[in-house]
Amino acid sequence: MPDEAGGTAVRPRVFTIGAHRSFADALAAGLIAQHGADPLALARGRILLPNNRAVRTVTEAFVRASGGGLLLPRLIAIGDPELDDRIGGALDPADAEPLPASVDPLVRLVTLARLVRGQPGESMSAAESFRLAADLARTLDALLIEEVPPAKLAEAALDAPELAGHWQLSLARLQALLKAWPEQLAAMGGIDLAERRNRLLRGLAKRWGDAPPDGFTIAAGITTSAPAVAALLAQVARMPDGAVVLPALSPVAAMSEEEWDALDPDDGHADETHPQFHLKRLLDRIGVGREEADVWPRAGRASAPAVRGRAIAHAMTAARFTDKWNGLAPPERRLTGVRYAELPDPASEAQAIAIGLREALETPGQTAALVTPDRLLAARVSALLQRWGVQADDSAGKPLSQTPAGTLLLGIAAAAAERLAPVATLALIKHPLAGQADDRQAWLDAARLLDLALRGPRPPEGLAGIDAHCAEKDKERQSRGCGKAWRNVRPCLEQVEAALAGPTSLAAFAARLREMAHAIAGDRAWSGPDGRAAAELLSDLEAGEGTDSVLLAAEDAVPLLRQLLDERAVRPPFGGHPRIAILGLLEARLQQADLMILGGLNEGTWPALPQPDPWLAPKIRANLRLPGLEYRIGLSAHDFASALGAPRVLITRARRDSRSPTVASRFLLRLMAMTGGLARDVRLERLAAAIDAPAEYRPGSRPAPCPPVADRPTRLAVTAVDRLQADPFAFYAQAMLKLRSLDPVDADHTAAWKGSAVHKVLELWLAEDQCDPEALLPRARDLLLDEAIHPLLRALWQPRLLEAIDWLAAQERSNREAGRRPLAAEAKGEAEIAGVTVHGKADRIDRLANGRVAILDYKTGKPPSKTAVQEGFALQLGLLGLIASRGGFEAVAGESGAHEYWSLAKKPGRQAFGYVESPDDGDAVAFLEQAERHFAAAAAKWLRGEEPFTAKLHPAYAPYGDYDQLMRLEEWYGRD
Repeated sequence: MPDEAGGTAVRPRVFTIGAHRSFADALAAGLIAQHGADPLALARGRILLPNNRAVRTVTEAFVRASGGGLLLPRLIAIGDPELDDRIGGALDPADAEPLPASVDPLVRLVTLARLVRGQPGESMSAAESFRLAADLARTLDALLIEEVPPAKLAEAALDAPELAGHWQLSLARLQALLKAWPEQLAAMGGIDLAERRNRLLRGLAKRWGDAPPDGFTIAAGITTSAPAVAALLAQVARMPDGAVVLPALSPVAAMSEEEWDALDPDDGHADETHPQFHLKRLLDRIGVGREEADVWPRAGRASAPAVRGRAIAHAMTAARFTDKWNGLAPPERRLTGVRYAELPDPASEAQAIAIGLREALETPGQTAALVTPDRLLAARVSALLQRWGVQADDSAGKPLSQTPAGTLLLGIAAAAAERLAPVATLALIKHPLAGQADDRQAWLDAARLLDLALRGPRPPEGLAGIDAHCAEKDKERQSRGCGKAWRNVRPCLEQVEAALAGPTSLAAFAARLREMAHAIAGDRAWSGPDGRAAAELLSDLEAGEGTDSVLLAAEDAVPLLRQLLDERAVRPPFGGHPRIAILGLLEARLQQADLMILGGLNEGTWPALPQPDPWLAPKIRANLRLPGLEYRIGLSAHDFASALGAPRVLITRARRDSRSPTVASRFLLRLMAMTGGLARDVRLERLAAAIDAPAEYRPGSRPAPCPPVADRPTRLAVTAVDRLQADPFAFYAQAMLKLRSLDPVDADHTAAWKGSAVHKVLELWLAEDQCDPEALLPRARDLLLDEAIHPLLRALWQPRLLEAIDWLAAQERSNREAGRRPLAAEAKGEAEIAGVTVHGKADRIDRLANGRVAILDYKTGKPPSKTAVQEGFALQLGLLGLIASRGGFEAVAGESGAHEYWSLAKKPGRQAFGYVESPDDGDAVAFLEQAERHFAAAAAKWLRGEEPFTAKLHPAYAPYGDYDQLMRLEEWYGRD
C-alpha cells in the first residue's frame, strides 16, 4: 500500500503475550530463540520498557532463559511519569538538539505551593497549600502528558455551562495558575519533567524515522497511551527490525468486535474501568487494528493453558455484554487452577497467605509471589514468614514516613509543634533510634522513669513546665529519680522547644530537624536506606530553591512533613528469599510465578477508590479527552487479569477490616458470577485458624491466692479495708503485691484528680485561714485558674464547684454559730484494732460544743450508701473514729462524737449542690462498735487467718476495675 510520500507502507509489527503467559519470560525466550545463534545479535538490539522496575524484571528473565552467559540487549526505560522515573540517558544523545533541564520535583512543588497560597483572596496554611499544590502538579502533568494546551480549558468550560459554582471557581483559579506557570518555569530555567519527556520521545521518533538504528528495536510492555509514547511506538512498529509487544491483549475469540468498539465509542462515553480500554486507546493512536496483532511465538516459564487467557477475558467482559456467559462452553468459563479463600479478618488473611507461600517452598524449584496493593497486608505477611526463617520483604517498599528515620523526624516535629506535650515527648524519647548507641541503656532507663512521671494530667508546656513537674514529683516521692532522668534527656530536647517557637521558613525548619535528629539519635538517624533517604530529603529542603520563603506555623509542621515523607518510597535492598516475592501491582506487571496469591480483593483496596481531583470537574476532563478519575480502575483490572494467568492462583479476601464489614472486589464477584463459584480452599482457611489455636481451651478460674499467715500484712491503711471485704484479691494485689494502676499519659482530669485538688484547697483553707468562710471562694477561684486545667473542664466544672463552695462557706458559718470549730485538716493517725495496726488520714476534725470531736470526710461525689456502711463495706469513717477515740491523732484528743460525709454533689431529690450525711444516725457509740465488729471479723479471716483472697467476693461493692485484667475477670465471671 503506497504511503503519502509515494512509497510502500511497512506493515506494523505488533505482538501480544497472553495473560496466561509470563510476559518477561516469554519475551526473553522469544528474543533468544530469534537472535541467540549470533552472540552479538542480542547486544546490537534494544528493548524499550515502561520503567526501571520493568528493566530489572526483564534482566532477570534473560538470566533465567539463558542458562549461562549472555550479552544482553540494551534495556531502556522510557520513563513512566506516574512513577517519577527519569528517562534513560539513552534517549537523550549528546548530538541531539539540547533540551532545557527538567525542574526538580521538590522545587516544582514548592513553587506551585507559593502560587496557590499567593492567589488573590486565598488564606490558607502552608500544609494546605502543599496539599493543593500536589493535586495541581498531578493535574498539570495530566494536561502535559495528553498534550492539551491551556487555551482548551476555556473551550471545555463553554461546553459545560451546567458546572456547579465551586467547579467554576476552581477552573478559574486553575486558568490563572496555568497562565502564571510558564513565567515561573522561565525564571527557574527549566521545563516540566512531563514536557521534557514528550519532547525527547517525539525527537527520538523523528530521528528513528529518518535513520532507523542498527539491530532490532522492541517496545515491550508499554501500555501508556500518551500521544508522545504512541508516536514513538507507531514508529517502532513500522521500522524494519522493530516490533511492539503488548501484554494481555484480548483476542477476537474472547472479545468480539462489538465489545471492542464499545470501549471507546465516538459519543465519548468510554468504559475506562475495562482492562482493555487503555490498550484500545493506545492501538488507536498507533494506527493499528487489534486484528493486526500477532501472538508472540514463545511461551517461557510459568505458563498456563491458552484457554485460561480466554476465560479471563470472558470474565472481564463489560457489564452490558455479560449475557454471553450463558452461551460459553464449559472450558471457556472454567478457571481450573484458581482457588479462593475467604478469611474473617486481615490478620487471618495474612496468616493464610503466609502458609500458602511457605507450602510452595516444599516443591523444589517452585516460585510463589504475593501480589497486593494493601501494604499493611504485605507487611503482615512478611513478618509472619519470619517464623519459618523466610525473609521476603515487600518489594513495593514503604513510604519514608513509616520507616524508623521518617518516624523520628515526625516525632521531633510533633514534639516541637506541641511544645513538648507528654504524648509527643515520650514518643520521641522512646523512639528506637533515640539515645546514643554507646549509652542506650541509660537512655532507656530515663525513658521509663519519665513515662511514669508524665502520666496523669498534662503539665505546663515547654521545658520549664516539665522541669517544675519533675521537681514536684521528686518532692512527693522523696526521691530524685524523675529529676535525674529528665536531666539526662533534657539537653537533647532543648532545640526542640525553640524549633517552632515562631513562624519559621521551611529551609530553616529542615536545618533544625537535621540538627535535632543528630542530637537525639546521632549517626544512627542517617544509617540504612531510610536514613539516607531522610538525609537527602532534608538536604533538598535546605538547599532547594524557594524553600526559604515558605513560612511554617507550628500546626503546619507535622502534616507538611508527613506529605513530603509519604512521597518518597524506601525499597528494601536485595537479598530476600530467591523463590518468594511480595509485590505491589506495579512490581507484578510483566512477571508471573508458579503460584500467584492475589491478596486484599475487597472494594476500596483492589481496585482502590478513585483519587479526587479538586481542580478539574469530571465533565471538563471528559471534554478535554483526559483520562477520567476511574481510569486507574481499568489499570487495576488489567493487573488482576494478568496475574490470573499464572499456573496456580490463590485469591484471598477478609470479610471485615478494622472498622467494618467489607465488600468483595468487583473483579472477584465477576469471577464468581461467570464460573458459578471458584474452588474454595477450605484446607488453607482451617490451617490459618488452627496454626495458633491452643490444643485445648481452658478459661481461667476465679483466683483465690492464699499466702501464709506470716506474710499477710499487720499494718494497713483505712482506705484499703473496704477493698479487703468486697474484693479480697484486689486488696491482695494492692497491699501485698504492691501493684498500682497507671494513669494514661496526658490524661483528662479524673474524678480522683478533682477530689484531690478540692481536698488540697480545703486543707489550706483550714491551715492558713482557720476556715474563714470569706476566704474559701478566692481559693477555689485560684484552683480554677491553674494552667493544667483544660478550658473545657474549667467551663463545665466551675459553676458546680463554686456553688458547692458557697454551700461549704454557709455550712461553716452555721457550725460556728453552733459552737463548733475546726481543729485539724489532713490529720494523720493510727491505732491498733483487733490486733492490726490501722493508719489513716482524716480530711478534717472539728471540736464539738460538747467537747467531743467530729470526723469529717469530704466527698466530691456521692458518699457510701447506708447499706454499704451497715454491712461493713464502707468502714473508713468508722475506723477513723476508732483511731480518734483511742488517741491515735496527734494534738487531737477526745472521744469521737460525730461522723459526717460532706458531699459537694447534688443530693438525690434536690437541685442544690452540697449536703451533709451522717452514717451514725446520731449514735456515735453504736456506729463505732459496728465498725470495730466488722473490721475484727475481716481481720480474723484475711489478716490473721488463712482465708484465701477470693476475687470479686461481693461485686456490688467492688466497682473499681484496676485489677480486673490481672484476675482475668472475663474468663470466669458468670461461669461459676
